[in-house]
Amino acid sequence: MGKRISDAHLGQLIDEDVVIRRRTYATGGGINQCEILELDDGRRLFVKTHADGPFAGMYAAEAKALELLAAPGALNIPAPLAFDDNYLVLETFTEGRPADDWQEQMGRGLALLHRATRQERFGFSSNNFLGTTLQVNAWQSNWLEFFRDQRLGYQLRLLRATTSHEDPLITAGETLLDKLIDVLRFDGEPAVLLHGDLWSGNAAANASGEPVIFDPASYYGNREAEFGMMRLFGGFNKRCEDAYQEVWRLRDGYERRFQVYKLYHQLNHLNLFGRSYYGGCLDTIYSLI
Repeated sequence: MGKRISDAHLGQLIDEDVVIRRRTYATGGGINQCEILELDDGRRLFVKTHADGPFAGMYAAEAKALELLAAPGALNIPAPLAFDDNYLVLETFTEGRPADDWQEQMGRGLALLHRATRQERFGFSSNNFLGTTLQVNAWQSNWLEFFRDQRLGYQLRLLRATTSHEDPLITAGETLLDKLIDVLRFDGEPAVLLHGDLWSGNAAANASGEPVIFDPASYYGNREAEFGMMRLFGGFNKRCEDAYQEVWRLRDGYERRFQVYKLYHQLNHLNLFGRSYYGGCLDTIYSLI
């Protein structure tokens, strides 16, 4: 399974002598290799690494995001305990069956998280990663410019390096960038802390059935951008979105804007995983232009 953390290395990270008694493979965000470690004193720790790493700053940014996401107390977030460029050590939680109102809890909790983290600028304290794609987070005060240049435009530049300038997707994408103001008119909404990669694989229930979210690619952005990934692969239904709106109502016309935010993640999957995502990207762009 790639590099496994040693007793000595784990001890250095958490600043105490430890003996790993048992290792259990765990899932963790698709690109990571993960283990639950049981120590000789009975403690259990969740450790992430990356077979193709290290990606400088990846785990530092993730640890910072987890701390910020947890601060409002709106949703359950695993606490980061230690990290370096090769490993991230987290607290564990016991996964359980989702409560009957798990969707409503998720929607309300997400809205409360967003409301509690409002600020003026868009970006993050460092660049981070969406999958293995560098996610640029330079601070900007204008959301349209941020999303055009650091999100859609960045993904199109990555794609352009692997295809021809006559590629229909490149042509259509550039047309969308020129018309993006028609979709994302400035609305005065604040930046909020986003999970940034919220799909069903990055959410679960704890032993009490309450939502837990993890594996973030966080930044401060328009709150509607959260729903792009949530819509792409499903797992969050109308009950979740309705509960969100009970706490903080979305502006009229959000369905169209959700499509442009979904496109960012579609393009990222195209750049990471190949042509199977091409048609979906093109369909979304054509629906917007």
